[in-house]
Amino acid sequence: MGLLYKSTRNSSKTVAASYAILKGLAEDGGLFVPTEIPRLSVSMDELKDKSYKETAFAVMKEYLTDFTEEELRNCIEKAYDSKFDTEEIAPLVKAGGAYYLELYHGATIAFKDMALSILPHLMTTAAKKNQVKNQIVILTATSGDTGKAALAGFADVKGTKIIVFYPKDGVSRIQELQMVTQKGENTSVVAIHGNFDNAQSGVKAMFEDKKLAEELGASGYQFSSANSINIGRLVPQIVYYVYAYAKLLKNKEIAQGEPINVTVPTGNFGNILAAYYAKKMGVPIEKLICASNENKVLYDFFQTGKYDRNREFVLTTSPSMDILISSNLERLIYFLTGEDDTENRRMMEELRTKGVYEITDQMKERLADFAAGFASEDQVKQAIHEMYNSTGYVLDPHTAVAASVYEEYRSKTGDERKTVIASTASPYKFAGSVLEAIDSGSTETDEFKRIDRLRELSGMEIPKAVEEIRNAPILHTRECDVQKMKETVKEILGVS
Repeated sequence: MGLLYKSTRNSSKTVAASYAILKGLAEDGGLFVPTEIPRLSVSMDELKDKSYKETAFAVMKEYLTDFTEEELRNCIEKAYDSKFDTEEIAPLVKAGGAYYLELYHGATIAFKDMALSILPHLMTTAAKKNQVKNQIVILTATSGDTGKAALAGFADVKGTKIIVFYPKDGVSRIQELQMVTQKGENTSVVAIHGNFDNAQSGVKAMFEDKKLAEELGASGYQFSSANSINIGRLVPQIVYYVYAYAKLLKNKEIAQGEPINVTVPTGNFGNILAAYYAKKMGVPIEKLICASNENKVLYDFFQTGKYDRNREFVLTTSPSMDILISSNLERLIYFLTGEDDTENRRMMEELRTKGVYEITDQMKERLADFAAGFASEDQVKQAIHEMYNSTGYVLDPHTAVAASVYEEYRSKTGDERKTVIASTASPYKFAGSVLEAIDSGSTETDEFKRIDRLRELSGMEIPKAVEEIRNAPILHTRECDVQKMKETVKEILGVS
């Protein structure tokens, strides 16, 4: 029997990996988690000479045990190909006393490509394995990056449609242009009049709507998710932390078995959760440093044990982290409860109805693997400025949040362990904010002129993903109010 998955809100029922990927969200509203976190079956010494694709297979085969070797290798081969602009897929660059794991070399220049390049292939393979006859409708809320990466991944994939909701005025201009210029007969993009949490809650409500599921089924459709709540997103993210450790070993930056720290700019908690899973698999990671921006709901949770989304929502220069409901945290909470689905369900219900829950002292003790910090907008700007001035290396605002938090952690704790920082987006995706930090005299307001100026200053090549949207036609203009999201989906699908 291979590895099975259960819901964080009902441990009694287990399903295969392919079923969990297809569903996205469990029927009870919980998130799928493996019944146990598997250990790596190959040593770091063996992994250090392997390519990214080979590492991906070594990690993912432990989780996706109902996929054949041929199926899994085929998905990996299709995902990590020439759409990445570097052969190593996730380069590790040493700068300013840390190692930056560049996760933005894919088609949409953000870390979401690392998982969303493979998810469509995992999902279509899973559909065949489960004899699915319906068309799969990928329903996704985005704070900026997931949307474009999912659209690019699923565009014109047979047997699928994709609908992406994003907060109007809550993403960068480049992020918006990347989405609204997306080609593909099966793609739809909708701007909502609200913030990301509204979009995410609206999508989750549709997943939990039994009547809507029946209506869709009668019309030959079924929902699935490309958000980071899908286990098919989380598993591929574990790969790059394993790969980063192996590369440090190969480059003789660390000794065999030497523990490292990992710092991750965090919004929905999926990326840092993947690092936690890598640690549980046997990667020698000491501290997982959770870096928040001014929407510091996670920082406050790690400090107090109280998760409270009842606060002002702040729009920052790191919009992909402008989140007050970190969905993936539920997977960690479930683990902290000792995998008590009743207790987890109670807390999630408190979050839904009151916007707040609190963990016990015993649960707090299980958070010892984590440290947390947050960076103000001024600190983000300063981090970009100082890194550029001292090394010439350019950080985007999300990565700068992590860099700032890491420096503060190091100075407070004196912990000098080698540290990998997840670099989650290309600076060109947020050229205005980056330029303001490194060239304060610039008064340029046109986004593409800013990009050209950043190229002049940094010497970094402008990614193809940016050049492609410079003159691309706008193909998606649909907008709706939050309460009209369900109506909009039915309209797009022609479901009366």
